[in-house]
Amino acid sequence: MKKILTLFTLAILAVSCQQAPKQATLEWEEAASLPIEISNNAIASATVDGVPYIYTFSGLEKGKTYSDVSDFAARYNANENIWEEIPGVPDKIGRLGSTAETVNGNIYIFGGYTVDEDSAEASTSEVFKYNPVANTYERVADMLLPVEDAVSLVYQDRYIYLVSGWNYTNNVSNVQVYDTETNSWEHATPYPGPPVFGHAGGIVGNTMVLSDGVQAIVDDGERLFKMSPGSIKGEIDAEDHTTINWSRIPTHPGEARYRMAAMGVSSPVEMIIFVGGTSNPYNYNGIGYNLRPANPQTEVFGYRLDTQEWVVLGAQPTPTMDHRGMGKANGEYYIIGGMTEGQSVTDKVQKFSIELSSAN
Repeated sequence: MKKILTLFTLAILAVSCQQAPKQATLEWEEAASLPIEISNNAIASATVDGVPYIYTFSGLEKGKTYSDVSDFAARYNANENIWEEIPGVPDKIGRLGSTAETVNGNIYIFGGYTVDEDSAEASTSEVFKYNPVANTYERVADMLLPVEDAVSLVYQDRYIYLVSGWNYTNNVSNVQVYDTETNSWEHATPYPGPPVFGHAGGIVGNTMVLSDGVQAIVDDGERLFKMSPGSIKGEIDAEDHTTINWSRIPTHPGEARYRMAAMGVSSPVEMIIFVGGTSNPYNYNGIGYNLRPANPQTEVFGYRLDTQEWVVLGAQPTPTMDHRGMGKANGEYYIIGGMTEGQSVTDKVQKFSIELSSAN
């Protein structure tokens, strides 16, 4: 009888261990500051001659007017903790709302929008391929549909997905897929939620998770911009990369957010991490569509793919918003620039590592 009880106890302990996965926490530090204050900048990472770099392209400088929409670009040497300026995209037109991704060692920079002196905005269709080794650009196939403030995701180190976003006068539900090997575009299964801009997301393997963003709605003949709370998971079909099986998942902790930094993490646990952002959407200067100042949220959270649940990961030391991506180098993750409290464009660079500990 004693032996049976012992085996039963061991079985209970085994089940208990399976039900209590290790907890993830973030360890934060500051890295070298950017050469200038910049926000709404597209971020990507690449390795050159064995050295890990993080790149920033375009964005908004500290004046926050149309003339501060910038074509600034720079790269960060993660081994030496130093920044150096590099040439911006070759047409020299500053953009906001762009996004960048690295595939097979090259960085692809997508879309965004321009702003003129009358505050008129125009979505851009251009895609530039940047070679980090040669430090050169070339223009590749334009997007099928110009979008800004879209989410970009990489699959199989070949395909880049642009999910939803804003096109000139309205949001679109299109999912556009760029094939870096054939320099061509296809449409994939449309985004199933309300079409949005300024949402955030990441991908691990064939599984993507996207959250929130802003809807454009019409109320009594007036166009309003409202937060669109909610999270959606998409699984790319193994046989057809243009087929995405979408499903709703629970909403993340706290309020819906706009322009968070997000990234898929595969180690030490598979998770999509979301940092920063604000609950009060705005155009580009940090003042909300409701004419109230927007300020960044502090709490960091992630969606764990192993447990299929949201977890709180602590607080960002200096809360930031107005992000277009996150960088990675040497197993650490970087939040580069953005806006801090008071809608101040910053040169601050914050990085974190992920630690696992046993649950209590």
